[in-house]
Amino acid sequence: QVQLVESGGGLVQAGGSLRLSCAASGRIFSINNMAWYRQTPGEQRELVAGITSGGSTNYADSAKGRFTISRDNAKNTVYLQMNSLKPEDTAVYYCQANVVPTSGASTFRYWGQGTQVTVSS
Repeated sequence: QVQLVESGGGLVQAGGSLRLSCAASGRIFSINNMAWYRQTPGEQRELVAGITSGGSTNYADSAKGRFTISRDNAKNTVYLQMNSLKPEDTAVYYCQANVVPTSGASTFRYWGQGTQVTVSS
């Protein structure tokens, strides 16, 4: 089994910054893509940013130029640096990881428990 534990959420004023972290632990041989999603009440979960094991990144249009995703493969950890935050960034943020548990095994998708980010105007 694999656990993803997120941290770094909280309350911040508009224009401020937060850094989210998500550490994976458990039965891990390797981790392929990792990503951050967010969700607001009544809405579908949406992709914010993703990163491959090689470091290639992609961003939602709403995140481009303000958010930066990075990862530390040695620590099985993914980060999301969020700058110039806006009230519309308020959401629960979830990390997601595609994990290979043992050599040659299939990939399994895991989710973190979510961390609340609230941006006040």
